[in-house]
Amino acid sequence: MSRFLLACRRQPVDRTPVWFMRQAGRSQPGYRALRARYSLLEICRHSDLVAEVTLAPVEQLGVDAAILFADITVPLLGMGVAFDLREGSGPHIHRPVRDAADLERLHPFEPEETVHALLDAVRLIRRSAPVPLIGFAGAPFTLASYLIEGGPSREFLRTKALMREDRRLWDGLMTRLTEATTSFLRAQIAHGAQAVQLFDSWVGALSPREYAVYAAPYSRRIFEAVRETGVPAIHFGTGTSGLLREMASAGGDVIGVDWRIGLDVAWAQIGYDRAIQGNLDPSLLLASPEVLRAEAEDVLSRAAGRPGHIFNLGHGVLPETPQQRLRDLVEFVHAYRPAAVV
Repeated sequence: MSRFLLACRRQPVDRTPVWFMRQAGRSQPGYRALRARYSLLEICRHSDLVAEVTLAPVEQLGVDAAILFADITVPLLGMGVAFDLREGSGPHIHRPVRDAADLERLHPFEPEETVHALLDAVRLIRRSAPVPLIGFAGAPFTLASYLIEGGPSREFLRTKALMREDRRLWDGLMTRLTEATTSFLRAQIAHGAQAVQLFDSWVGALSPREYAVYAAPYSRRIFEAVRETGVPAIHFGTGTSGLLREMASAGGDVIGVDWRIGLDVAWAQIGYDRAIQGNLDPSLLLASPEVLRAEAEDVLSRAAGRPGHIFNLGHGVLPETPQQRLRDLVEFVHAYRPAAVV
């Protein structure tokens, strides 16, 4: 078994596994050349292009896992949602969900019919990838926030108003998104994904109580469905330092954490019965090599050699990141030898 999958199960490994969120995509020269010819969503409609972008960082960086190249909004297309993906700002929904009539416009999501190119890409990648493939999806709260706000937001005012004031509409929307996300992840697993990650990018906007009431029950259903497959699941969000106990309770074999909390502090909150992923600040890849190594060593030392640490960034690779810095970081993590936990 690969060191990545062993770490997901908190088993001993020969060296700390490492991969990077957004390792496939905008920081890669090859990907930027593709984007001169295709939009992101057009790439997602061609299985050979998805496989090419997904596999490139495995060969070029030496990471221990590949992650399927796509976007968390892709299932929304299969639900009948029209939107634009704008460079640097994300999805912009043509007709946001604001009332029951808007909810009824959403179609059931059928992965085999609407994202067959991505599923075919999973098969292509598995044929040649020397490392495990991670599938992924957006969590219901994060997808709901896009649908309600109409695009990215900092305050999530419409989303919070709807979830607090119209529980029936909120539950209807979250239930549909939960079913779509579950179907998407299970389809990726059926086609060969060896692990999955649920991205709840914007759930850090909630308080612990709000998270427990309005988001956790839906994420929990997803993790329970994935658990039945036997494939490890990673649960990740940003700005979630105050939610880690609640997120661990909602599910996931591995809890991903961002850089706003020490990895050792986060692991103590999550519980040592879970693996942990993280948590270098992505901006440090633009710092001097000396600073980068020191900060990476700090993350690794906080893991203290305990089985179950997967090294990653606290969020995605920034577009300006030099590929050589990523290669150097992979080599540094692989060479690091921590003292064993007593």
